[in-house]
Amino acid sequence: MKPDYISKPDWDILTSKYSKEELNHLLSTGVSPQYLIGNVEFLNTTITIDKRVLIPRFETEYLVDKTIKYASNIFNKTINIIDLGTGSGCIAIALKKNLNANITALDISSDALEVAKQNAILNNTDITFVNQSMTEPLKNNYDIIISNPPYIPYDGYVQEIVKNNEPPLALYANDNGLYFYKYILNNHLKNLNKPGLIALETGDNQRKSLEPLVDKLNLKYSFEKDLQGLDRYLFIFYE
Repeated sequence: MKPDYISKPDWDILTSKYSKEELNHLLSTGVSPQYLIGNVEFLNTTITIDKRVLIPRFETEYLVDKTIKYASNIFNKTINIIDLGTGSGCIAIALKKNLNANITALDISSDALEVAKQNAILNNTDITFVNQSMTEPLKNNYDIIISNPPYIPYDGYVQEIVKNNEPPLALYANDNGLYFYKYILNNHLKNLNKPGLIALETGDNQRKSLEPLVDKLNLKYSFEKDLQGLDRYLFIFYE
């Protein structure tokens, strides 16, 4: 019988891939069904995943979709983009497929970069990968800085299936989940070209904490909602 937390399409894939006994055993151990399937669809790209990387989610698809639309309106040239904390590479790959852009994708995890590089090859995308923390200085300037950084406070609520499967490095952040946002806003603005765009995915309860930080920049910005009507994205415009 299909568990409620698994969609019908995912269940059909799983039952075609595993015997009933195998599947029941694997699910009883608490493993994520997405990892059992081994890939996800992300903005018309196929992204291979395993426990070395965060599972791409529809909220992040929407971040990329919005970024593509903004970029198409702002720029009429080949643009330079950096994806901070690329994980599986889903953001970088989707942007490369939809924009005329040179893309750099960095991650502190060498394991995650192995997955991202494999996905770039599978999707026939030319991306420069860098094994580096997003809290280290950037060597170049960019038209777009995009990130879905870790933003869950260490004492924040996390579903058991997420806590038991996905890499903690990609989930949690100090300073009540704000650590990476503060670093990006305080240190990487000098690497943003004019015109330029910063695109960030945020926790759905972080707008009130982030607004005072963004106000200090004296730049145009916009908090935008996800498909569930929750504040999920922060776009900052350097005009």
